[in-house]
Amino acid sequence: MSKVSVLVVDDAPFIRDLVKKGLRSQFPGIRLEDAVDGRKAQQLLTRERFDLILCDWEMPEMSGLELLTWCRAHETLKTIPFIMVTSRGDKENVVQAIQSGVSDFIGKPFTNEQLTNKVRKALSRAGKLEALVASAPTRSVITGTGNDSLAALTSGRSDVKVAAPAPAPAPAPAPAPAPAPAPAAPSLGLPSPATAAAKPVVSAAKPGAASGRGQGQLRLSIGTMACVIKGLSLKEAALVVRRSESLPQVLESAVLDLEQGEGGEVARLNGYLHAVAALEPRPDSDWLQLTFRFVDRDPQKLDYLSRLIARGTAQKHFTPGA
Repeated sequence: MSKVSVLVVDDAPFIRDLVKKGLRSQFPGIRLEDAVDGRKAQQLLTRERFDLILCDWEMPEMSGLELLTWCRAHETLKTIPFIMVTSRGDKENVVQAIQSGVSDFIGKPFTNEQLTNKVRKALSRAGKLEALVASAPTRSVITGTGNDSLAALTSGRSDVKVAAPAPAPAPAPAPAPAPAPAPAAPSLGLPSPATAAAKPVVSAAKPGAASGRGQGQLRLSIGTMACVIKGLSLKEAALVVRRSESLPQVLESAVLDLEQGEGGEVARLNGYLHAVAALEPRPDSDWLQLTFRFVDRDPQKLDYLSRLIARGTAQKHFTPGA
């Protein structure tokens, strides 16, 4: 029986590699190929047979939407399940993709569980899931390995649940009084999106706190966090966010929505958290400094970043080329 084949299309090698590792960990019998953009994907699709396409939307040379349109125009490719991986969640783009024949969406950032569930559903609809299970080794398909690379990237958690040991209830009386002071500690609470939008991201004591410029929004699997851009280069951004109960994780996939200048230009930049540290030299710091590495190679986004870096010279709290 031939293996089930999946084509992963993304201009960021970091994302391609981790998506493939994540799928292999959950579907050991799967065959995976990748392409850096729509043009390379076209070449592979004319030479090989695939059962599923996972494709980024924004890529140089040929976008995911253009590749989808091309596939649906070819008789041999029109029925292949096509999942769009995108940070474009607005209604206009979703409608455009549906009209072009997209099978499903995965929004960035996503968890390992979300990715595998979408793939499992698409292959089941296409009648390929049984073939995939049959081609897998005899060991269990879902191993729940704790060091899975994609799980580290997206803060995914293992599906395997370990029962609590019998003595676990014993220490319960000790922490019982702890909840009383907990509500009085606002330092760990992240405001709701509406509250965050209405208040400065950084307190008045921080440089640039009152300025509406140099600010953005970081979308993670744990939720959305308002942030201040402290430094920006073509490779990465230095961000400051308020600490919350759920801490961002190193190597976690994320989307940075940047809004700069009087015209209110907005860009969705895909990347991952390269470093997470306390902004202040104490363990209970209310603020975190994040290093966000970009993975997009789209020339339009690089041009946008270049203009932001040049414009940042007028912002006291913004360090161009950091």
